[in-house]
Amino acid sequence: MSGPPRQLTLDWPHAPSYAREDFLEAPGNAEALRVVSAWPNWAAPTLMLVGPDGSGKSHLGAIWAREADAQVVSAASLASASLIELAASSALLIEDADHIGADEAALFHLMNLTRESGAFLLITARAPPDMWGLKTPDLLSRLRLAPIVSLGAPDPELTKQVLFKLFSDRQLVVDPSVVAYIALRIERSLNAARAIVAALDREALARGKGVTRAMAAELLRDASPAD
Repeated sequence: MSGPPRQLTLDWPHAPSYAREDFLEAPGNAEALRVVSAWPNWAAPTLMLVGPDGSGKSHLGAIWAREADAQVVSAASLASASLIELAASSALLIEDADHIGADEAALFHLMNLTRESGAFLLITARAPPDMWGLKTPDLLSRLRLAPIVSLGAPDPELTKQVLFKLFSDRQLVVDPSVVAYIALRIERSLNAARAIVAALDREALARGKGVTRAMAAELLRDASPAD
């Protein structure tokens, strides 16, 4: 006899919460939070927020954008954007500036416009501008003038807090011992935490049961590269 039928799973989107109260402060991000939160009393009108994928740049940038009523634009879309309209705002967030690619001229022009208008500018990237491979010396010089504040990868305690938050975002109640088990066995990044939580959510729904340590162990084992 076959086992009980698996429930049909619908992959509903689960947008992460970027509310200020959901930003989990830890030693690796405390300085970045302090500096960004000091707006409008920044040391300079332009600030660069640097950190690896999944370190919380988007979350911290979103917090600032709400507080500053900033327009938000990705660097990859600058070539098709109205730079004059963007620069006309009092505050602007440029995300993933290290993905600027062939649009260096657009970024340089936008930075000139915001400097002329006196707008505040927050730029996020995975690494400092010297590591972007820029081909425009004037753009690199301009970016080097911006103070840089860094976000580190999550530490073990923050990884557990992130897992709790991600499970909560999906209305999942998971035993702390299971969360601790997962935190010790995944890559210490927010992206890895999101991936395992999403996988466990789907699996729990398909099986019609809650998230357990055995389920987590099974998924983590399946996700590990074969020897």
